[in-house]
Amino acid sequence: MNEKSIRLLIENGVVKKAYIKSTGAKFHVEFKTERDIVISETTTGSIKTWSSIDSAAKWLRRLGIGMAELEISRWQPNQKTF
Repeated sequence: MNEKSIRLLIENGVVKKAYIKSTGAKFHVEFKTERDIVISETTTGSIKTWSSIDSAAKWLRRLGIGMAELEISRWQPNQKTF
């Protein structure tokens, strides 16, 4: 889901929880609603990723989210990207 749609969900109180998750050396953000898990996407439809935890956290903060769960079990900081 793109940023504009996510903002609407947040403003309407649909988002229950936010997660910063790792895959390799990148991070992405997921949102839990009552029914679904929504993954943040770019305007072209690919998964929106960040190379650092703080950049993902700053994006969440800009959206108005003050708390997120961090999951780093799949984090491989030295992994090269494809």
